[in-house]
Amino acid sequence: MRWILTLLCAAALVGADEKKDPPAKPAKGDTGLTGVLTEKAFKALHELTEEKRPPLKGKAVKVGAMTAYLSLPKGAGPHPGVVVIHEWWGLNVHVKHWADRLAADGYAALAIDLYGGNVAKTRDDAMKYMRTVEKDKAVKQLLAAHAFLKSDARIRAKKRAVIGWCFGGGFSLQLALHAKDLDAAIIYYGRLQTDPETLGAIKAEVLGIFGTRDRGIPPRTVKAFADGLTAAKVKHTIHSYAAPHAFANPSSARYDQKAATAAWAEVRKFLARKLKG
Repeated sequence: MRWILTLLCAAALVGADEKKDPPAKPAKGDTGLTGVLTEKAFKALHELTEEKRPPLKGKAVKVGAMTAYLSLPKGAGPHPGVVVIHEWWGLNVHVKHWADRLAADGYAALAIDLYGGNVAKTRDDAMKYMRTVEKDKAVKQLLAAHAFLKSDARIRAKKRAVIGWCFGGGFSLQLALHAKDLDAAIIYYGRLQTDPETLGAIKAEVLGIFGTRDRGIPPRTVKAFADGLTAAKVKHTIHSYAAPHAFANPSSARYDQKAATAAWAEVRKFLARKLKG
């Protein structure tokens, strides 16, 4: 049985002009694409042609039967670890750049692939691939990735988090519901649960990032989610910005650099407190 997430995520994007990467712009001078990227540099990275982009820093790894992308910080472990979950487009270059961005900030970032190697270039493809995802199987893959961060000799994470956007944001919540030893969960405008009894299974601290102009996940739903977490006594922080769905993706026509900058600052503070503290 396919999950209703596919319909909700699609609803959030109806009418959007979000497509594949926009036409690349020529690089102007030094883009500063080294170390921990500012939002301006992260945006610039997405404007480069494939030939001019710096090489990705991670590598493909096997996690059970799934192929994932692992980007590691400098130096020997242990490293705090983060499971990274893609949007409805799949595990594309944008998500790998996010993993590299997290690795530069000191985290072992494991970007998983719930589409079995498929990457969408059109909205129809994205919908098709989402419909192939079975919730129970996906949760098992998430738990395997979570375990990998602890067991892999290169990582040996003592503290672990998860981050995801849209489709991935919904599954970020799912990992929080199923992994009792997860330390932190970051949900960027993903499908939500609001029932306190359901949310009571969460042991991780939750950071929610949302846009007030998101038609698929409107403010009333975000409030119901926050109220549910409060009733369930789950520690959480919710940040909402005057922005639409997918505002944190520089490849999206809905990208909002101001909101994305503010959200990334909150994510960095949250991860440092939860995983490095």
